[in-house]
Amino acid sequence: MPVKPAAEILIDSPLVRRLLAAQATDAIPDASELPLEKVAEGWDSEVWRLGHAYAVRLPRRALAAPLVRHEQAVLPGVAVRLAPTGLRVPAPLVNGVAAAGYPWAWSVVPWIEGKRAMDESRAARGAWAPVLARALDALHVDAPEEYPVNPFRGVPLATRADAVAERLRTVRDAGTLGAASVTGLEAVWRAGLAAAPWDHPPVWIHGDMHPGNLVTHEGALTGIIDFGDVTAGDPAYDLAIAWLAFDAPGRERFIAASGSRYDADIWTRARAWAAAVVLMLLGHSDDNPDYLALGQDAAAEVIADAV
Repeated sequence: MPVKPAAEILIDSPLVRRLLAAQATDAIPDASELPLEKVAEGWDSEVWRLGHAYAVRLPRRALAAPLVRHEQAVLPGVAVRLAPTGLRVPAPLVNGVAAAGYPWAWSVVPWIEGKRAMDESRAARGAWAPVLARALDALHVDAPEEYPVNPFRGVPLATRADAVAERLRTVRDAGTLGAASVTGLEAVWRAGLAAAPWDHPPVWIHGDMHPGNLVTHEGALTGIIDFGDVTAGDPAYDLAIAWLAFDAPGRERFIAASGSRYDADIWTRARAWAAAVVLMLLGHSDDNPDYLALGQDAAAEVIADAV
Protein backbone atom coordinates (compact mmCIF):
# COMPACT_ATOMS: atom_id res chain seq x y z
CA MET A 1 0.00 0.00 0.00
CA PRO A 2 1.31 3.52 -0.81
CA VAL A 3 2.52 5.72 1.99
CA LYS A 4 3.25 9.43 2.02
CA PRO A 5 6.38 10.20 0.00
CA ALA A 6 9.40 11.50 1.85
CA ALA A 7 10.05 15.23 1.70
CA GLU A 8 12.78 16.17 -0.77
CA ILE A 9 13.84 19.23 1.21
CA LEU A 10 13.85 20.08 4.90
CA ILE A 11 11.45 22.94 5.52
CA ASP A 12 12.05 24.46 8.94
CA SER A 13 11.28 27.73 10.65
CA PRO A 14 14.63 29.41 9.76
CA LEU A 15 14.10 28.65 6.07
CA VAL A 16 10.56 30.02 6.06
CA ARG A 17 11.75 33.10 7.94
CA ARG A 18 14.46 33.72 5.32
CA LEU A 19 11.95 33.49 2.50
CA LEU A 20 9.54 35.83 4.24
CA ALA A 21 12.22 38.40 5.01
CA ALA A 22 13.44 38.43 1.41
CA GLN A 23 10.11 38.42 -0.43
CA ALA A 24 7.04 39.06 1.74
CA THR A 25 7.60 42.32 3.57
CA ASP A 26 6.37 44.57 0.76
CA ALA A 27 2.93 42.93 0.91
CA ILE A 28 3.01 42.15 4.65
CA PRO A 29 5.34 44.63 6.39
CA ASP A 30 5.50 42.71 9.67
CA ALA A 31 5.85 39.26 8.07
CA SER A 32 9.29 38.70 9.58
CA GLU A 33 8.06 39.30 13.13
CA LEU A 34 4.74 37.44 13.15
CA PRO A 35 4.45 34.10 14.99
CA LEU A 36 5.16 31.13 12.73
CA GLU A 37 3.98 27.56 13.27
CA LYS A 38 3.82 24.48 11.07
CA VAL A 39 0.21 23.30 10.98
CA ALA A 40 -0.01 20.73 8.18
CA GLU A 41 2.14 18.42 6.08
CA GLY A 42 0.47 16.61 3.22
CA TRP A 43 1.79 14.44 0.42
CA ASP A 44 2.70 17.51 -1.64
CA SER A 45 3.06 20.59 0.54
CA GLU A 46 3.53 21.98 4.01
CA VAL A 47 1.43 24.77 5.50
CA TRP A 48 2.81 27.14 8.13
CA ARG A 49 0.53 29.57 9.92
CA LEU A 50 1.86 33.11 9.98
CA GLY A 51 0.29 35.23 12.69
CA HIS A 52 -3.51 35.09 12.78
CA ALA A 53 -4.28 36.21 9.25
CA TYR A 54 -1.87 34.36 6.93
CA ALA A 55 -0.51 30.98 5.92
CA VAL A 56 2.65 30.01 4.03
CA ARG A 57 2.26 27.15 1.54
CA LEU A 58 5.45 25.42 0.38
CA PRO A 59 5.89 22.30 -1.78
CA ARG A 60 7.85 19.52 -0.07
CA ARG A 61 8.78 17.68 -3.28
CA ALA A 62 9.52 18.65 -6.88
CA LEU A 63 6.44 16.91 -8.28
CA ALA A 64 4.23 19.35 -6.35
CA ALA A 65 6.04 22.52 -7.37
CA PRO A 66 3.86 23.21 -10.44
CA LEU A 67 0.75 23.01 -8.27
CA VAL A 68 1.69 26.19 -6.42
CA ARG A 69 2.36 27.98 -9.70
CA HIS A 70 -1.08 26.93 -10.91
CA GLU A 71 -2.66 28.41 -7.80
CA GLN A 72 -0.70 31.63 -8.22
CA ALA A 73 -1.92 31.99 -11.80
CA VAL A 74 -5.55 30.99 -11.36
CA LEU A 75 -6.72 31.84 -7.84
CA PRO A 76 -6.97 35.63 -8.17
CA GLY A 77 -9.66 35.22 -10.82
CA VAL A 78 -11.38 32.44 -8.89
CA ALA A 79 -11.51 34.63 -5.78
CA VAL A 80 -13.31 37.36 -7.72
CA ARG A 81 -15.88 34.95 -9.18
CA LEU A 82 -16.61 33.30 -5.83
CA ALA A 83 -16.76 36.52 -3.80
CA PRO A 84 -20.54 36.98 -4.31
CA THR A 85 -21.11 33.55 -2.72
CA GLY A 86 -19.33 34.65 0.46
CA LEU A 87 -16.71 31.92 0.18
CA ARG A 88 -13.00 32.59 0.43
CA VAL A 89 -10.17 30.88 -1.43
CA PRO A 90 -6.43 31.08 -0.67
CA ALA A 91 -5.59 33.58 -3.41
CA PRO A 92 -1.87 34.35 -2.96
CA LEU A 93 -0.85 37.61 -1.35
CA VAL A 94 2.80 36.83 -2.06
CA ASN A 95 3.91 34.85 -5.12
CA GLY A 96 7.18 33.55 -3.74
CA VAL A 97 9.98 32.23 -5.95
CA ALA A 98 12.98 29.98 -5.39
CA ALA A 99 15.51 31.63 -3.07
CA ALA A 100 17.39 31.28 0.22
CA GLY A 101 18.16 27.62 -0.37
CA TYR A 102 14.57 26.73 -1.30
CA PRO A 103 14.19 25.50 -4.90
CA TRP A 104 10.52 26.08 -5.83
CA ALA A 105 7.68 28.58 -5.96
CA TRP A 106 5.80 29.16 -2.70
CA SER A 107 2.98 31.43 -1.52
CA VAL A 108 1.66 33.45 1.36
CA VAL A 109 -2.14 33.19 1.37
CA PRO A 110 -4.94 34.38 3.64
CA TRP A 111 -5.69 32.13 6.59
CA ILE A 112 -9.30 30.90 6.35
CA GLU A 113 -10.58 30.36 9.87
CA GLY A 114 -12.43 27.13 10.58
CA LYS A 115 -12.13 23.38 10.39
CA ARG A 116 -12.25 20.75 7.68
CA ALA A 117 -15.75 19.85 6.55
CA MET A 118 -14.49 16.29 6.89
CA ASP A 119 -14.74 16.78 10.65
CA GLU A 120 -18.49 17.50 10.45
CA SER A 121 -21.20 14.90 10.07
CA ARG A 122 -22.79 14.38 6.67
CA ALA A 123 -26.11 15.54 8.09
CA ALA A 124 -24.56 18.82 9.28
CA ARG A 125 -22.98 19.48 5.90
CA GLY A 126 -26.38 19.53 4.24
CA ALA A 127 -27.04 22.97 5.76
CA TRP A 128 -24.53 24.57 3.40
CA ALA A 129 -25.02 22.35 0.34
CA PRO A 130 -26.73 25.16 -1.64
CA VAL A 131 -23.84 27.53 -0.93
CA LEU A 132 -21.36 25.03 -2.36
CA ALA A 133 -23.59 24.49 -5.39
CA ARG A 134 -23.62 28.22 -6.10
CA ALA A 135 -19.85 28.41 -5.66
CA LEU A 136 -19.25 25.62 -8.17
CA ASP A 137 -21.64 27.27 -10.60
CA ALA A 138 -19.51 30.42 -10.31
CA LEU A 139 -16.32 28.42 -10.75
CA HIS A 140 -17.46 26.37 -13.75
CA VAL A 141 -17.02 28.98 -16.48
CA ASP A 142 -15.26 28.52 -19.80
CA ALA A 143 -11.49 28.37 -19.36
CA PRO A 144 -8.92 30.00 -21.66
CA GLU A 145 -6.82 27.83 -23.95
CA GLU A 146 -3.77 28.14 -21.65
CA TYR A 147 -5.43 26.52 -18.63
CA PRO A 148 -3.23 24.12 -16.59
CA VAL A 149 -3.65 20.63 -18.02
CA ASN A 150 -4.24 17.77 -15.61
CA PRO A 151 -4.34 14.34 -17.28
CA PHE A 152 -6.31 12.77 -14.42
CA ARG A 153 -9.02 15.31 -13.49
CA GLY A 154 -12.00 16.41 -15.57
CA VAL A 155 -11.02 14.18 -18.47
CA PRO A 156 -13.34 11.73 -20.29
CA LEU A 157 -14.10 8.81 -18.01
CA ALA A 158 -12.90 6.35 -20.62
CA THR A 159 -9.34 7.65 -20.29
CA ARG A 160 -9.31 6.48 -16.65
CA ALA A 161 -10.85 3.06 -17.28
CA ASP A 162 -7.60 1.10 -16.88
CA ALA A 163 -6.66 2.91 -13.66
CA VAL A 164 -10.12 2.35 -12.17
CA ALA A 165 -10.06 -1.33 -13.17
CA GLU A 166 -6.74 -1.71 -11.35
CA ARG A 167 -8.13 0.01 -8.26
CA LEU A 168 -11.16 -2.26 -8.30
CA ARG A 169 -8.84 -5.28 -8.29
CA THR A 170 -6.73 -3.78 -5.49
CA VAL A 171 -9.71 -3.04 -3.24
CA ARG A 172 -11.33 -6.39 -3.99
CA ASP A 173 -8.13 -8.32 -3.25
CA ALA A 174 -7.43 -6.36 -0.06
CA GLY A 175 -10.91 -6.95 1.30
CA THR A 176 -11.24 -3.26 2.17
CA LEU A 177 -14.89 -3.47 1.15
CA GLY A 178 -17.20 -6.42 0.87
CA ALA A 179 -17.51 -8.09 -2.52
CA ALA A 180 -21.05 -6.79 -3.02
CA SER A 181 -19.92 -3.21 -2.36
CA VAL A 182 -17.05 -3.46 -4.83
CA THR A 183 -19.47 -4.84 -7.42
CA GLY A 184 -21.77 -1.91 -6.70
CA LEU A 185 -18.98 0.61 -7.26
CA GLU A 186 -18.06 -1.12 -10.50
CA ALA A 187 -21.67 -0.88 -11.72
CA VAL A 188 -21.74 2.85 -10.95
CA TRP A 189 -18.49 3.34 -12.83
CA ARG A 190 -19.78 1.43 -15.86
CA ALA A 191 -22.94 3.52 -15.89
CA GLY A 192 -20.76 6.62 -16.05
CA LEU A 193 -18.82 5.18 -18.97
CA ALA A 194 -22.10 4.57 -20.80
CA ALA A 195 -23.37 8.12 -20.23
CA ALA A 196 -22.97 10.78 -22.90
CA PRO A 197 -19.58 12.52 -22.49
CA TRP A 198 -19.02 16.24 -21.94
CA ASP A 199 -19.27 17.88 -25.35
CA HIS A 200 -18.89 21.57 -24.44
CA PRO A 201 -15.81 23.78 -24.08
CA PRO A 202 -13.74 22.92 -20.98
CA VAL A 203 -14.76 24.81 -17.86
CA TRP A 204 -12.61 25.60 -14.83
CA ILE A 205 -12.76 22.88 -12.18
CA HIS A 206 -11.22 22.66 -8.73
CA GLY A 207 -9.85 19.18 -9.44
CA ASP A 208 -9.69 17.89 -5.85
CA MET A 209 -13.15 18.59 -4.47
CA HIS A 210 -13.70 16.59 -1.28
CA PRO A 211 -14.60 17.42 2.35
CA GLY A 212 -10.96 17.74 3.36
CA ASN A 213 -10.64 20.76 1.08
CA LEU A 214 -13.73 22.57 2.33
CA VAL A 215 -13.55 24.85 5.39
CA THR A 216 -16.45 25.42 7.76
CA HIS A 217 -16.86 27.74 10.71
CA GLU A 218 -19.70 27.63 13.21
CA GLY A 219 -21.78 25.43 10.93
CA ALA A 220 -21.33 27.49 7.76
CA LEU A 221 -19.17 26.85 4.73
CA THR A 222 -16.54 29.57 4.64
CA GLY A 223 -13.86 28.52 2.17
CA ILE A 224 -12.50 26.18 -0.48
CA ILE A 225 -8.79 25.38 -0.32
CA ASP A 226 -6.07 23.39 -2.11
CA PHE A 227 -6.48 24.38 -5.75
CA GLY A 228 -3.19 22.75 -6.74
CA ASP A 229 -4.98 20.38 -9.13
CA VAL A 230 -7.00 23.18 -10.73
CA THR A 231 -7.63 22.49 -14.40
CA ALA A 232 -10.44 22.63 -16.93
CA GLY A 233 -12.67 19.99 -18.43
CA ASP A 234 -15.85 18.15 -17.46
CA PRO A 235 -17.51 19.73 -14.38
CA ALA A 236 -18.78 16.27 -13.39
CA TYR A 237 -15.44 15.74 -11.66
CA ASP A 238 -16.21 18.47 -9.11
CA LEU A 239 -19.87 17.50 -8.84
CA ALA A 240 -18.82 14.14 -7.39
CA ILE A 241 -18.78 16.09 -4.11
CA ALA A 242 -22.52 15.36 -3.97
CA TRP A 243 -21.64 11.82 -2.87
CA LEU A 244 -18.31 12.49 -1.21
CA ALA A 245 -19.69 15.11 1.20
CA PHE A 246 -23.43 14.73 1.69
CA ASP A 247 -26.07 12.29 2.85
CA ALA A 248 -29.18 11.79 0.73
CA PRO A 249 -31.09 14.90 1.95
CA GLY A 250 -27.99 17.10 1.61
CA ARG A 251 -27.32 15.69 -1.83
CA GLU A 252 -30.87 16.52 -2.89
CA ARG A 253 -30.35 20.11 -1.72
CA PHE A 254 -27.03 20.32 -3.55
CA ILE A 255 -28.43 18.97 -6.82
CA ALA A 256 -31.55 21.15 -6.60
CA ALA A 257 -29.45 24.28 -5.96
CA SER A 258 -27.29 23.44 -8.98
CA GLY A 259 -30.32 24.17 -11.17
CA SER A 260 -30.97 23.10 -14.75
CA ARG A 261 -27.46 23.77 -16.00
CA TYR A 262 -26.37 20.16 -15.42
CA ASP A 263 -28.22 17.37 -17.21
CA ALA A 264 -28.79 13.76 -16.15
CA ASP A 265 -25.67 12.54 -17.96
CA ILE A 266 -23.48 14.94 -15.98
CA TRP A 267 -24.85 13.61 -12.69
CA THR A 268 -24.35 10.01 -13.87
CA ARG A 269 -20.73 10.83 -14.70
CA ALA A 270 -20.37 12.69 -11.39
CA ARG A 271 -21.49 9.62 -9.47
CA ALA A 272 -19.02 7.53 -11.47
CA TRP A 273 -16.24 9.97 -10.58
CA ALA A 274 -17.29 9.66 -6.94
CA ALA A 275 -16.88 5.89 -7.25
CA ALA A 276 -13.42 6.39 -8.76
CA VAL A 277 -12.37 8.72 -5.94
CA VAL A 278 -13.69 6.26 -3.36
CA LEU A 279 -11.54 3.53 -4.88
CA MET A 280 -8.51 5.81 -4.81
CA LEU A 281 -9.12 6.66 -1.15
CA LEU A 282 -9.57 3.02 -0.19
CA GLY A 283 -6.46 1.94 -2.05
CA HIS A 284 -4.13 4.79 -1.09
CA SER A 285 -5.02 5.94 2.43
CA ASP A 286 -3.60 3.21 4.64
CA ASP A 287 -1.38 5.86 6.27
CA ASN A 288 -4.28 8.32 6.76
CA PRO A 289 -7.24 6.98 8.77
CA ASP A 290 -9.36 10.07 8.11
CA TYR A 291 -9.28 9.60 4.35
CA LEU A 292 -9.72 5.85 4.61
CA ALA A 293 -12.85 6.50 6.68
CA LEU A 294 -14.03 9.03 4.09
CA GLY A 295 -13.64 6.41 1.37
CA GLN A 296 -15.59 3.81 3.31
CA ASP A 297 -18.33 6.28 4.23
CA ALA A 298 -18.65 7.66 0.71
CA ALA A 299 -18.75 4.17 -0.79
CA ALA A 300 -22.02 3.52 1.01
CA GLU A 301 -23.50 6.76 -0.38
CA VAL A 302 -22.38 6.01 -3.94
CA ILE A 303 -23.72 2.48 -3.91
CA ALA A 304 -27.03 3.19 -2.19
CA ASP A 305 -28.00 6.29 -4.13
CA ALA A 306 -29.49 6.82 -7.54
CA VAL A 307 -29.88 10.12 -9.37
